[in-house]
Amino acid sequence: MKISEFIDPRGIKLQVGLADQNEAIDQLIALHSEVGNLKDEAAFKKAILAREEKGSTAIGNGIAVPHGKSAAVAKAGVTAITCPSGVDYKSLDGNPSNLLFMIAAPEGGADTHLEVLSKLMTILMDKAFCKTLVEAKSVDEFLKLIDAKEAERDGATKAAAPAKAATKKIVAVTACPTGIAHTFMAAESLELKAKELGISFRVEKDGSAGAKDPLTAAEIAEADAVIVACDKNIDMSVFDGKKVVMASTKEAIHTPEVLFQKAETATVYHHTGAVTKKSDDANESIGRQLYKHLMNGVSHMLPFVIGGGILIAIAFLLDDYSIDPSNFGTNTPVAAWFKNIGGTAFGFMLPILAGFIAQSIADRPGLAVGFVGGALAASGATFANPGGAIPSAFLGALVAGFAAGYFMKWLEKLCDKLPQSLEGIKPVLIYPLCGIAVIGIIMCAINPIVGALNAWISGVLSSMGTTSLVPLGIILGAMMATDMGGPLNKAAYVFGTAALAEQNEVGWMIMAAVMVGGMVPPIAIALATLIFPKKFTVAERKAGPVNFIMGFCFITEGAIPYAAADPLHVIPSLMVGSGLAGALSMVFRCTLMAPHGGIFVFPVVGHWALYLVALAIGSAASCLLLGLLKKTVEE
Repeated sequence: MKISEFIDPRGIKLQVGLADQNEAIDQLIALHSEVGNLKDEAAFKKAILAREEKGSTAIGNGIAVPHGKSAAVAKAGVTAITCPSGVDYKSLDGNPSNLLFMIAAPEGGADTHLEVLSKLMTILMDKAFCKTLVEAKSVDEFLKLIDAKEAERDGATKAAAPAKAATKKIVAVTACPTGIAHTFMAAESLELKAKELGISFRVEKDGSAGAKDPLTAAEIAEADAVIVACDKNIDMSVFDGKKVVMASTKEAIHTPEVLFQKAETATVYHHTGAVTKKSDDANESIGRQLYKHLMNGVSHMLPFVIGGGILIAIAFLLDDYSIDPSNFGTNTPVAAWFKNIGGTAFGFMLPILAGFIAQSIADRPGLAVGFVGGALAASGATFANPGGAIPSAFLGALVAGFAAGYFMKWLEKLCDKLPQSLEGIKPVLIYPLCGIAVIGIIMCAINPIVGALNAWISGVLSSMGTTSLVPLGIILGAMMATDMGGPLNKAAYVFGTAALAEQNEVGWMIMAAVMVGGMVPPIAIALATLIFPKKFTVAERKAGPVNFIMGFCFITEGAIPYAAADPLHVIPSLMVGSGLAGALSMVFRCTLMAPHGGIFVFPVVGHWALYLVALAIGSAASCLLLGLLKKTVEE
C-alpha cells in the first residue's frame, strides 16, 4: 500500500496561517473528521493531547507529527497542513513548525497501516523534500511529491549498498510511548548515518503493532555495541554483557553521529533484573505509578478469579444440598471434583496478585518475593504459628506486593555496591534469600495484628446480643463486603455460624443477613460494569458479567480484582450496599438455616421473595455509588 492511500485530498490544507499549537491541533482534527476518519472528535483530541504531554511531537527542522491511537478513530488516516510562516508547536529545537502531519490510528484490529505510516515518518527525515512540500501550490502537487519520494525510497532500499565497507557491527532498538512516529524516525535517522559511516547496522522498531524487524540473539551476540534509543521501558536483559548506549529518540533523530561515537567507548551493561526506566516514569505522579503496579497484579489475578469462581459455581449447581448442608459443594464426587479444581485456582489468587505487583516494581527479583508474601497472607502465618492461623487475605496481599517490590528495589541498589565478582550470585542467592526472609518477617508481623482486630470485632458483635438486630444486620452485611474472604468477612461468617448453632429464629436471621451481605458485592460490580462502563477498564468490563454468576453462588471473591484496583472508592460503595441488604433482611425477618449462601440454598430461606428484594436493593445501592464515586477511566 502507498502512503497517499492514507491521505484523502480533502484532508490537506496548504498555505495556512496558524495562531498557535492548539489551533493547529483543532484544524488537523477537523480535517480528519471531514474525511470520516473519526467517531468522536473530543475523545481523539484527548488522545492527541495526552501524547503531547509526554513530549512534543514537533521534532524540529520545521516538522510536527502529532499522532494518537484511540478507539475514537474509525479508520487509519493522515491529515496535513502547510504553514509557510510557521507556528510555535513547542518544537524540540525551539524553531517554528511549517509542515504538520496528524496521524490517526485505530485501536485493535489489523495494524498493517502502521508500516505504511512508518514510511511517511522516514521520508520526512529528508529536509530538502520537506521544503518542497511546504512550497507545494496545490493538493495534487503535494500528493505527487509524496508518491515520487516514496517510490525513490523503495527503489533505493532494494538497490542500495553501504557507501563504505562495514568496519563494525552495531544494533539498536528505538521506541516511543505510542510507537507510531518517533520510533520510526529515530530508526531511519540511525540507519542513514550508519550507511554514511560504513557501519553494519540493524535496528528493531518497538512500534504500536509490536516489535518490527526484531533483533535475533545471534545479531545481538555479534554486535560490537547496542544503541537503545527509547522513551519507554523495554526488556534490557537481552543486552547483558554488551556495550550499551542509552539515549532518547530525540537524540537519535537529531544527533545520530554522537550516538555512534559514544558506542566506541560505551561501558558494558550488566542486567540486574530491573527494567531500565527512561522518560515517562520520572514524570509520573506517585499515585499513577502505584496504580500501574496495582493493575499489573490485578490483571494477572483476574483469570484465576474468573476460572476458579465459575468452576466452584458449577460445583454448587451439580451438588445435592440435602445430603449434608455443612459440606455443600462437595457432597457428590462430580461436585467435589469441580470444587477442588476451582478452589485450587482460587488458591493462586493472592500469590499472583502480590507477586505481579512486586514484579511491576522490581522486575524479576520481586516476583518470587511477592508470591511468597501473597501466600503468607493467604495462610495467615505468624511467629507463634508459622503453619498459619490468621490469614490477612487480599488486603494483606496488597501490603505484601508493595512491600516486596519496594524492598527488592532498594536491595538491588544496595547490591550495586558489591564487587563485580559477586554479580552472578545476586539473582540466584542474595535476592531470593534476603527478599523471602524479609517478606516472611513482614507478613508474620501483619497477620497477628489482623488476628487481634478479628478478636476485638467478635467481642463487639457478641456484646450487641440480639436486641439490636437491624444495626447488627448492617454491621454484618458491611463486614462481608469489607475484605471479601478476608478476616473481617470471615469474622462475620463465623459469628453467623455460631448464631446458627443456637437453632432459633434469631440465629437464622443473623445467618441470612451475613449471606445476603456476601452476595451483594459481585452482583453490584456486574451491574456497574454494564450501567457505568466508562468507570471500568476494558478488561474489567469484559469480566464484569461473570460476577452475576459469582454473586448468585455466594462467591464474594469475584469482587476482589475490582476492589484491589480502586479500594478507596469500591470498598465503601460495596459496604453500603451489603450493609443495607443485611438491614433489610433483618427488617423482613428473613431466615436461613444453612451455613452457606447463594440461590442453591433458597429452598431453606424463610421469606425468600423479600430476601431477593433485600439483595436487589443492596446491589442497586452499591451499583449507584460505584457510578458516582469511581472516576472515569482513560483508556
